[in-house]
Amino acid sequence: MNKPPYKVPSMQEIADLPWNGYNVVSTFSGCGGSCLGFKMAGFKVLWANEFIPAAQDTYRANHKGTILDTRDIRKVQASEILDAIGLSKGQLDVFEGSPPCASFSTAGKREAGWGKVKKYSDSCQRTDDLFFEYARLLNDLQPKVFIAENVSGLVKGTAKGYFLLILKALKECGYDVSAKVLDAQWLGVPQARQRLIFVGVRKDLGVKPRHPGPLPYIYSVRDAISYAISHGTATNFNEFAKRGRDLNTTMVNSALNAAPTILQSGLNCGAGAIKDQNGIRAFTIPELKRICAFPDDFILKGSFQQQWERLGRAVPPVMMSHIATTIRDDILGKIKTAP
Repeated sequence: MNKPPYKVPSMQEIADLPWNGYNVVSTFSGCGGSCLGFKMAGFKVLWANEFIPAAQDTYRANHKGTILDTRDIRKVQASEILDAIGLSKGQLDVFEGSPPCASFSTAGKREAGWGKVKKYSDSCQRTDDLFFEYARLLNDLQPKVFIAENVSGLVKGTAKGYFLLILKALKECGYDVSAKVLDAQWLGVPQARQRLIFVGVRKDLGVKPRHPGPLPYIYSVRDAISYAISHGTATNFNEFAKRGRDLNTTMVNSALNAAPTILQSGLNCGAGAIKDQNGIRAFTIPELKRICAFPDDFILKGSFQQQWERLGRAVPPVMMSHIATTIRDDILGKIKTAP
């Protein structure tokens, strides 16, 4: 079949979409990739929480109508969220969050960091317990639906024990829960990015969790960035390669396929470079925005490395828009019409 041209709506086009009547509260919001995906499906994001200052700057620049709480999530109470948004326990439509996942990622050391305080972005903190903070707020908010995202490594190897504990904690909050690994390249993103997506529906609502099905096509890097090769300021790839990492040319320039996963560090050679007429270089930020399925006019604050980190840590908005659309139509829509 003929696939439609690759296009991510602009920030203004997203802002002009009519409200679908449903509200979202977001946690571990980063620069707002998940929030933007919900907005693409017509949701209104009422409140968000993000602890990292550099991420807060970008979030504020793009989500001006959302209350941004900047405290450590461990200090946030559900009653404070409900007071801020003017809702009562059980009234919120969707609670979403992406607890930091570095402790479970197969891209780095896993077990060695469990239970320890270590560097995370611009902070030092323990991260492998944050999913349980998410569950604490879920239990006290009792939204109709929740969405939680994490790396696929959470269901692989020894991390499965954590996965089972997390799944148990989420179910004990009173939800039917389904967890599935989804690949962003089959949900409109020109990047092979696997993420574990938990979908939970409150048991009293009588509707089962649903995940979106794959699209019948994928987009290539060429589809996404052919327009952008000459835009932005190219950063010489040697600035990254010279830091002791060998250039893996077999992974460079996935022009005919989806790109490898863009990592937050910006130093993964295979997923961070492209070969053009001038040789091998790093992706520019405009190119990365396209590969990560962000609008061209999405505002990124900070240094080149901080902007890369924001994109590398974010859930691709287009991916989340498909998840949000499924929630809207196949879960919340059925609750609304149920007798």
